[in-house]
Amino acid sequence: MAISAKLVKELREKTGAGMMDCKKALTETDGDIDKAVDYLREKGMAKAAKKSDRIAAEGSSFVKSNGNVATILEVNSETDFVARNDQFKNLVEQLADHILATKPQDLETLMASDINGQSVEDLMNESIAKIGEKLTLRRFAIVEKTDNDAFGEYLHMGGSIGVLALVEGSSDSEAAKDVAMHIAALNPKFVSREQVSEEELTREREVLKNQALNEGKPENIVEKMVEGRLRKYLEEICAVDQAFVKNPDQTISEFLSSKGGKLTSFVRFEVGEGLEKRNDDFADEVMNQVNK
Repeated sequence: MAISAKLVKELREKTGAGMMDCKKALTETDGDIDKAVDYLREKGMAKAAKKSDRIAAEGSSFVKSNGNVATILEVNSETDFVARNDQFKNLVEQLADHILATKPQDLETLMASDINGQSVEDLMNESIAKIGEKLTLRRFAIVEKTDNDAFGEYLHMGGSIGVLALVEGSSDSEAAKDVAMHIAALNPKFVSREQVSEEELTREREVLKNQALNEGKPENIVEKMVEGRLRKYLEEICAVDQAFVKNPDQTISEFLSSKGGKLTSFVRFEVGEGLEKRNDDFADEVMNQVNK
């Protein structure tokens, strides 16, 4: 039977489940809304929806490669207890394997893709029902290389920060990993100055100029001061110009040049960055787990 938009809307309001999940449930139950509610509950989708207003800003990043393809992803949970759970870790690795195998173009495509006979979205909802917390597949990236290049793969503190770097011209994976570790620690914004937009440079020049004038510096030397400070600023935000954490006498560019390579890209995910954080104290967090 044809499922009306009005019926789908009514089921969504009752359960909070996604539109496509509601349409599928109604199709499977011949439009019987009560049976459709049960269907969603049985699949764990209604339970997942009830958790949709919770904050999931903990979790883990993960990096994995297979030959010349690598992926980095972030999956969020409500507490770091769950992020250390084997069930959660297995889910994250399963998602990484799926991304490597299918190379989805974006998050929407990934969520709709088939994984072991179900969609990734259904897998996430099923995992929410089993684990008992809101889980979110927040973001991912895919990087490809040639046989002459190397991936730098690094996870800090079990995944609180993940970095996937690409070094071209050298297959030295240990050197590439050292660079990824450096990026995790110093958090550069760009690979090199060429990636910094004119808009950002103009804005930074204006800030530095006003700083110098506010310091009472004579106008005739302000321009030279601004250019000097701008060079220092670029050294701070561009990875290749930063002093290498393992050997501050070398820049990242110099370190990689000694290996015959150069850094061409990196992706750095810090778990929960930009998300609202929970304010529970440790005792509350423990009690929340005990009471589940």
